[in-house]
Amino acid sequence: MKKLVSGSVLALALGALVASPAKSQTIPRPGIDNTGFGTTSAEFLMLGAGARGAALGGAFAAIADDITALYWNPAGVALIENVGVAFSSYDYVADTRYNWVGVAFPMGGGERVIGFHVGTFGFSDQPVYTLENPEGDGTTYTVAESYFGATYAQNFSDRFSAGFSAKFVNDALGDVTANGFAFDLGTNFHAMIGDRPIRASFIIQNLGSTLRHDGTGLDVAIQRTPVTGVNPQPADPSDGRLTAASFNLPTTFRVGLAYDFVASVSTRVTLLSEFTQPNNSDATGGGGLEWSLLNLGNSGFSVTARGSYSYQSDNDLIPSSTAAGFATAFDSDNNSDGLAAGGGIAYRRGTFNLSVDYAYRHLGLLGTTNFFSATINW
Repeated sequence: MKKLVSGSVLALALGALVASPAKSQTIPRPGIDNTGFGTTSAEFLMLGAGARGAALGGAFAAIADDITALYWNPAGVALIENVGVAFSSYDYVADTRYNWVGVAFPMGGGERVIGFHVGTFGFSDQPVYTLENPEGDGTTYTVAESYFGATYAQNFSDRFSAGFSAKFVNDALGDVTANGFAFDLGTNFHAMIGDRPIRASFIIQNLGSTLRHDGTGLDVAIQRTPVTGVNPQPADPSDGRLTAASFNLPTTFRVGLAYDFVASVSTRVTLLSEFTQPNNSDATGGGGLEWSLLNLGNSGFSVTARGSYSYQSDNDLIPSSTAAGFATAFDSDNNSDGLAAGGGIAYRRGTFNLSVDYAYRHLGLLGTTNFFSATINW
């Protein structure tokens, strides 16, 4: 009973925290789009973690119960039974790369878990092009974005868990940098309908400070007015530095629901759905399916297939050109945006578990990308 009461109190506290920022948002006005398109920074925080989550889209948050739950839903970390580490990597668009690694430590007989996770994104040694030197001025620049997070999660009953993450964010763009902090809050409710599991989750991600960049990249030479008259004097430029505007972090609200409509010793088929409301785009939704064949022939090996579709707001963009072939290519790419698929293989023996996963994701006009990840528990 004590655990149930504690869980209820925490749920109310999370609700109060979530409601607070909602009050400060711009009041919608009829006929005007109040969506904050292009108003956030450090959007690498939205790139996910692990091939399993990539193949299932945001809907994965409802069943996140492995190390990558450190990213998707802090509450799911409480369901991890053994110490584990996970790593994922993929090539993003324009020769950029995103890497993520996390580690979790169950404590108190599995009642609570702490974890740590790091995400990095960027590229290096890119030529600098200017109006004066359109072929390049011989210098290069680097983009290096990263975050470091710490997570605490707890099971408050056999049906409810909650968790939170604190993250330090660093955004280095060429010769300017910005630092900030963010918090993730998550809940997970898991129960049974008959003998089949059902899970629901609510998460808010990247609720925190703004980012304001500063550095030598903002240095400018300010021209001064020369002295005129009997003894005219030239005026040397004065050193100055531009002040950058502050940008919000990409805060996202997620609600997920998952149901195992096949749940046997050898087979599990899970249907997932989700609703997502980011602060920098329109609301989205999607669904996914995960099909697992467990412990094949008592060998300890399991195989899983996954697929999902997440509606993207840019699916409705209208081509601005009628050039031959453009509209057709645009429509074809946009209709595929949000499609993802993948699979994995896992081996379990006692408390040892090793899994390797792959995912393919279509990014619309930006093309496609491949995700790879590996997880070890012991």
